[in-house]
Amino acid sequence: MVIDAHQHFWDPARADYPWMDAPELAPIRRAFGPADLAPLLKASGIDASIVVQCRSAVEETEEFLRIAHASPSVIGVVGWADLTDASLGNMLDRLQALPGGDKLVGIRHQVHDEADPDWLLRADVQRGLAAMFARNLAYDFLVRTRELPAAIATAKAFPHARFVLDHAAKPPIADGGSAEWSDRVASLAACGNVWCKVSGLATEATWNDWDAARLFPFVQHAAKCFGEDHLIFGSDWPVCLLAGSYGEIKSALEACLVKLGAEVREKAFGVNARAAYRLGVD
Repeated sequence: MVIDAHQHFWDPARADYPWMDAPELAPIRRAFGPADLAPLLKASGIDASIVVQCRSAVEETEEFLRIAHASPSVIGVVGWADLTDASLGNMLDRLQALPGGDKLVGIRHQVHDEADPDWLLRADVQRGLAAMFARNLAYDFLVRTRELPAAIATAKAFPHARFVLDHAAKPPIADGGSAEWSDRVASLAACGNVWCKVSGLATEATWNDWDAARLFPFVQHAAKCFGEDHLIFGSDWPVCLLAGSYGEIKSALEACLVKLGAEVREKAFGVNARAAYRLGVD
């Protein structure tokens, strides 16, 4: 099974997405749903996908679970729940009991939008993470270089938990990269309980001036740090449309992964996502 482990659905006419207010994001400020994604998956040879949170609202998680329940191709949901809520455990139990609740595989929060770079280390957040891990869920790190030290400390604090680093921590590709990003990603990988999504990279490059060759050094570094068993493909559709079509993004990342070896490519396109999210698929 070939899996796109990172895609989104949204409708700005029905809900508020504060991160989408920037003028340059106007091209994607419209509704994107399962019917829009289905032909793209088919054309690119993708069998299934994992839908990932876009806003800090449990109502969105509930909606994604309904979609997953009705859509066999959506095999996982990385939703949102308030990690700072003392009653988080009850909320997670309720979500897991809903139709589609068996497809709740992880939780994510937009940590890189928090003013505090150490937000992950807050006592209430750490308590929330413990409640989440007790329910066999993974946690997606949505961080940049600034928040990586807190992510490293968190991964060390929960050595038996499963973490997934989204977008390889958004390396500054347009600026040519940075030693700080490289070093901190390597330290996070060394924790041993973190998988890395090579997703969202084209939109960290210059949108109208990138290709697989520009992305390759960053994919290569992620592969060197995390190893072939902890690298995961994700399209980041429809955010990726700012830089290229679904097919162009998939082809570029596939070219990078194939360059690292057929085994690396094969595992990144399905096997590793199943391991990270404990996907119950055949």
